[in-house]
Amino acid sequence: MQIEQTALEGVLILTPQRHGDARGFFSESWNRARMADAGLDFNFVQDNHSLSAQVGTLRGLHYQSPPHAQAKLVRCGRGALWDVAVDFRAGLPTYGQWIGVDLTPENGRQLLIPAGFLHGFVTRAPDTEIIYKCTDYYAPECDGAVAWDDPDLAIDWGVGAPVLSAKDAAAPKLADVTSPFDWATP
Repeated sequence: MQIEQTALEGVLILTPQRHGDARGFFSESWNRARMADAGLDFNFVQDNHSLSAQVGTLRGLHYQSPPHAQAKLVRCGRGALWDVAVDFRAGLPTYGQWIGVDLTPENGRQLLIPAGFLHGFVTRAPDTEIIYKCTDYYAPECDGAVAWDDPDLAIDWGVGAPVLSAKDAAAPKLADVTSPFDWATP
């Protein structure tokens, strides 16, 4: 497994090794023991799988607050997506900074996003499937969102008018949300 650091502490790009032949390939996308040996100890409890039919479908920026905060391991099963993580840890100098990574079945890359980050993605191909593991169960009372098009974040999504849910279209700006991830308090 290739592990790449990003500009945001804790956000990693994991690229599993592939073993292929004329039939296709085999890849181990997660192995808890091997990852623990690499210093990554996550207890994933839920797998999610979504399909976005249209190019330009944007989902995010989402978070789940404590006590049900989630780390995620995201990959693309079909199609192509631009996956984005935004630092939502108040009190850190990287608060509000973001990184984006192209995820496709061909490149096999996965984005590991720790708790304390906003997460969103936009599809770049029809019928894109995103598959991700979470370290806590979905808890609707802890569900939150921040506006995908917040000018203070200035994320280059590569789309003009994305396909959005009502929730994402109405999400507040970052400045109007108090982060539940306070790293300034000792």
